[in-house]
Amino acid sequence: MEPALSGLLSSDSESVLERAYLDAVERVDDTDETRARILDAAYAQFARTGIQRSTMEDVARRAGVSRITVYRRFAGKDVLVEHVVRREFRRYFDRFLADIERAETVADRVVLGFVSSLRAIRGNPLIGGLIDVEPDLLVASMISDGGRTLAVVRQFVAGQLRREQHAGTVPADLDVELAAELMVRVSASFLVIPSHVVDISDDAQLAEVARTFLVPLLEPVTSRPPPP
Repeated sequence: MEPALSGLLSSDSESVLERAYLDAVERVDDTDETRARILDAAYAQFARTGIQRSTMEDVARRAGVSRITVYRRFAGKDVLVEHVVRREFRRYFDRFLADIERAETVADRVVLGFVSSLRAIRGNPLIGGLIDVEPDLLVASMISDGGRTLAVVRQFVAGQLRREQHAGTVPADLDVELAAELMVRVSASFLVIPSHVVDISDDAQLAEVARTFLVPLLEPVTSRPPPP
C-alpha cells in the first residue's frame, strides 16, 4: 500500500478522524489562504484521478503555486493526504451538527443524523471515492487501529445523546455509550459493506430504518415490549 494511504491507518498517534473531530468541536479556522488553496487543489486532484495516481506536482499545478510552496506547507504527500481527509471529515462533523439543529424532536434528530451522515459521506467525491475504490483500506482502518476510528465517532454521537439527557428528552438512565456504539456500527456497516436489502442512496428508506431500529434504542426499557 502506498505510504500516503497507509498513513491514514497509523495507530501511533491521534487518528485523522480524532483530529478532525477536535477541529470541529473547537471550530478550527484555517486563515492561511495559500494553504487553503493547496488543500482545495489537492481535494480536486485526488477526487479526479485518485490519491495513488496524484503527485505533489499535480497539486501545485492545479493550485497555481510552485512545488516548493506546496512542500513548505506540507512535508510530503502523506501529510497532504492526511490534511485533506481531515478537513473533509471536519466538514462532515460541522454539517452533521448543523443538520440536526433543524430537527424538532430527538427522534427526528436521530433519523436526520443517520440519513445525512450516510448521504454526506457517500456523496463526498473523495471519501465516497475511497469507499468505492479502496473499500479494503477503510475496513482495514477500522480493524487495525484497535477500534479507535469507530470510537471517535461513538464519542461524538454519545456527546449528542448526553445533551439530550441533560435536556430531558431521553431517559436519564440510558447507556449513551452503548446506544452510540450500536448506532455507529450500523452506520459503518452500511458504508463499507454493500447491502442487498437497503438502498443507502434512498433517503426515505434510510429514514425508515433509523425510525424503526435506531430510535427505539433511546426509549425507556419499561416502555419496550417484553421479549417473546
